Amino acid sequence: MIWLVAEDEADIRMLVATMIQVWGHDTVVFENGQKVWEWLDVVDSSADGVKVPDLILMDIRMPGKKGNELARRMRTMPQMKESPIVLMTAFALSQAERQEMMTAGGVDQIISKPLPDFEQLRQTLHDLVDKKRAEANGSS
Repeated sequence: MIWLVAEDEADIRMLVATMIQVWGHDTVVFENGQKVWEWLDVVDSSADGVKVPDLILMDIRMPGKKGNELARRMRTMPQMKESPIVLMTAFALSQAERQEMMTAGGVDQIISKPLPDFEQLRQTLHDLVDKKRAEANGSS
């Protein structure tokens, strides 16, 4: 599996990418939202189809595009409709902000920083991947 990580804090980005690799997955890593946006341009225009991630884990507040803006765009792209999107934030969100990101933005889950411990995070993310796959298989 390939998991996308977008996080502007270098220490968190490297820690999360390393954990994902320890779990046996490949990573595509971006240090800001603008770079993800540019990658989405490539995915969108690719005739042969770029391999899309099996899970997307992004910070909400990054330089350039924000995680929720990226999620909204991803949900308009047919090839990314089934990829689970998880946003991370160190900031308190109101219930209305969370609801907006999850309904209008197509976000599957929002995780607060500091992130859960290694095993809890692994279980949460893998459960989400399994749930999205089951939903996709059940609806086809």
